[in-house]
Amino acid sequence: MSSTGRAAEVRLSIPADSAYIAVPRSVVGNLAARNDFTLDAIDDLRIAVDEACALLLPQSADGVLECVFEVDPPQLTVRTSAVVPDGWQPDTTSFGWTVLTALVESAAAETLDGRLTITVTATATATESA
Repeated sequence: MSSTGRAAEVRLSIPADSAYIAVPRSVVGNLAARNDFTLDAIDDLRIAVDEACALLLPQSADGVLECVFEVDPPQLTVRTSAVVPDGWQPDTTSFGWTVLTALVESAAAETLDGRLTITVTATATATESA
């Protein structure tokens, strides 16, 4: 939540290059930590965002990945998107997609006007699991 007590949004645009994947992973980790996510949940979100970026990275037609982080405590939603070739969809039976969906409450892929968006959502819990 922002200092005004309302939901907050962070937007990030990075080159579609594996060298830059650490940036959205760091951003989601920081936002999750500031919003009472457990250490395990923070790690899960980092990995999920990494997988979403990795799925889109080789398909980015314009060489850019866009990430939008929406914080609405206790929920954190990350939308990672790229312009992709016509008709391309991630393989939802792949290992990467399986990992992605196992780490968050929900994950979905949607195409609109040639831009594919992978959305992941997680909710902070009050206690750290033992």
